[in-house]
Amino acid sequence: MVNLQQIEAFIDSRKVSFICSVDGEGFPTVKAMLKPRQRSGLREFYFSTNTSSLRVRHFQENPKASVYFYRKGLVKYTGVLLTGTMEVLTDQETKNRIWKKGDTIFYKGGVTDPDYCVLKFTAEKGRYYCDLKTEDFDV
Repeated sequence: MVNLQQIEAFIDSRKVSFICSVDGEGFPTVKAMLKPRQRSGLREFYFSTNTSSLRVRHFQENPKASVYFYRKGLVKYTGVLLTGTMEVLTDQETKNRIWKKGDTIFYKGGVTDPDYCVLKFTAEKGRYYCDLKTEDFDV
C-alpha cells in the first residue's frame, strides 16, 4: 500500500514540477514549473505565475488539471501524478502569502503587479510509480 507521507516527502524534495492543462481544442498541454510555493498535504498546491500566461487562460476556460513530479536515478524511476482542478487566484491576501523576496525578477511591479497571480491546484486522486509498480490512491 502506498505511503502518503513518503509521497509528500518525495514531492518536497523535487525542484521542478510539471503542470498540465487542457487547451481550447481539448488537447492536453504541459509546462515545467518550479516546485509548488506551498502545499497542504497532498490536497492543495500553490504555484506563482504570470496572469498573462497561456496556462492561466487554459485554466480559466477549463479547470481540469494534473501535476507531475519525478526523479530519474541510474536505475530507479519514481513518479507521482496528481489529478484535480486548478484555480487562478488574484486576491492580494493569497498573493502576499505566496510571494518570495526574489520574485521581482519575474514581476517588476512587486507583489501587487497585475501580471502576478497564484495557481491553486486541488488534487482529487493520484498515481504513484516506483520500482516497476504503480498504485492509485485517493487524496
